[in-house]
Amino acid sequence: MAELKVTYDQQANAAYIYFEDPARLERRGPIAKMYPCDPIAVDGMINLDFDTEGRVIGIEILDARSKLPPHLLDAAERLDQG
Repeated sequence: MAELKVTYDQQANAAYIYFEDPARLERRGPIAKMYPCDPIAVDGMINLDFDTEGRVIGIEILDARSKLPPHLLDAAERLDQG
């Protein structure tokens, strides 16, 4: 089983969990559909991204520090460090 890729931008406090290799996603083109989860039900913003075949390819999590365990964010690829 392949590992998931997680990216995190501390300044934006946003994380993205990839269910598919990001390089492969880039070659296939943009996300076909984004479904925002009910912000009241999840107490924030979580967006599900789908490919053209209707498969979930990733999850964007805003206010990530309050939604994800610290060890996951600590291990994530940092996007805010250059």
